[in-house]
Amino acid sequence: MTDTSELDDSFHVFDTTLRDGAQREGINLTVADKLAIARHLDDFGVGFIEGGWPGANPRDTEFFARAQQEIDFRHAQLVAFGSTRRAGTTAAEDPQVRALLEAGAPVITLVAKSHDRHVELALRTTLDENLAMVRDTVSYLKEQGRRVFIDCEHFFDGYRANPEYAKAVVRTASEAGADVVVLCDTNGGMLPAQIQAVVSTVLADTGARLGIHAQDDTGCAVANTLAAVDAGATHVQCTANGYGERVGNANLFPVVAALELKYGKKVLPEGHLREMTRISHAIAEVVNLTPSTHQPYVGLSAFAHKAGLHASAIKVDPDLYQHIDPEQVGNTMRMLVSDMAGRASIELKGKELGIDLGGDRELVGRVVERVKERELEGYTYEAADASFELLLRAEVQGVPLRYFEVESWRAIVEDRPDGSHANEATVKLWAKGERIVATAEGNGPVNALDRSLRVGLEKIYPQLAKLELVDYKVRILEGKHGTNSTTRVLISTSDGTGEWSTVGVAENVIAASWQALEDAYTYGLLRAGVAPAE
Repeated sequence: MTDTSELDDSFHVFDTTLRDGAQREGINLTVADKLAIARHLDDFGVGFIEGGWPGANPRDTEFFARAQQEIDFRHAQLVAFGSTRRAGTTAAEDPQVRALLEAGAPVITLVAKSHDRHVELALRTTLDENLAMVRDTVSYLKEQGRRVFIDCEHFFDGYRANPEYAKAVVRTASEAGADVVVLCDTNGGMLPAQIQAVVSTVLADTGARLGIHAQDDTGCAVANTLAAVDAGATHVQCTANGYGERVGNANLFPVVAALELKYGKKVLPEGHLREMTRISHAIAEVVNLTPSTHQPYVGLSAFAHKAGLHASAIKVDPDLYQHIDPEQVGNTMRMLVSDMAGRASIELKGKELGIDLGGDRELVGRVVERVKERELEGYTYEAADASFELLLRAEVQGVPLRYFEVESWRAIVEDRPDGSHANEATVKLWAKGERIVATAEGNGPVNALDRSLRVGLEKIYPQLAKLELVDYKVRILEGKHGTNSTTRVLISTSDGTGEWSTVGVAENVIAASWQALEDAYTYGLLRAGVAPAE
């Protein structure tokens, strides 16, 4: 049962991820995926969730049937999408309109042509008949007890070509009972000033309640949406993470954050804005796309600071280089350690990692110089927090954190006459006074090294059984030595509850990988609370 008691009907946040967002290249949603996303969006607190086009395909038809049985919507109303009736018939007789009613959704969005050229070439009917199609369908659905929104497709292009006809479509829909008439920048070619001017004029000339649906082909979908709000639109259509056809739609999350934090509009239930980062990432996981690290408000890098000058200011007052408190949207501030780092960056990063540097300027200075030396060699710590923490702890304690001492390691790649390959690695090391020799095979030399290290150490440290290498990246750094160029390896490791990244740099990929693996296992034992070896 939908609970909208916290919000009035004066402003709508309308999500169309399940229809428009699903049109993005690379996204293929199952019914289960759509149900999962709908739950996340309802948890976020949007007012309307457009579920798709019932009757157009079996998947959307099944989604509506299951959604009403399996989801107890607490905040959102489910919306069915369809089109105005066909030319030459009536809404009551049109099978597509009937399928919209049978879906059982309390709200229906109808797409209508508002560009005269599209009416004549795509619908192959007259301008007057198109108006009749809008009037008849809206009136019929209202008589059946449905709330009706109208999407005026290609509105802004149509307005440019024939403004009077485009406004006639808006006026007809409104007079027939449409609750909102949505002006769509279907081709995504408009700019904010143009959107604001057109919306202002249409609002003044028609008196209709207007909404905005913006595509991002000029990179202005969020700005265009907010420009429409400035002009009087009270209904915004967006998709989670900006998913959509071609380059995407207006991104739900920066639009909502701007409305709440910059415009002061209450468009979500109290406290729900803090769920935004979590919801964004959860939906990205469902659609199987890596969350964008540089997405406004919710990206991993949205409140990440690298330059030493910025860090110095943030140490005094975080607001000096942040436009909002990250916690307002469920994100966190991060300090990136690099050769651009100054003392303040290191002090703040130490605090973030729970390491008290005690105001020791000499110690902090040593760490700064050590980081700069290492980054000159090719290391990068902004993407390898675990390796940086180990470096920092070594400087604080005066000695490296050691759980094991490596005597030697060797990796062998064997090519066989039949075209097959064998990869074998042997490590010799000491741990807790015991000499260990371990050999293992793998699907590559690095995997063989990983397995041999695990085989050797798990006898001493059973906590390592939980560790799993989840990502591996290799980059050949710029140089003049050809195949002797410096290689940097970044490894991400998980213990099932969190992930960390480590870095290694050497003249060959195997040696660089070994460094990153050593750090990964050392940090994993540190996370597990294991005391270092004596």
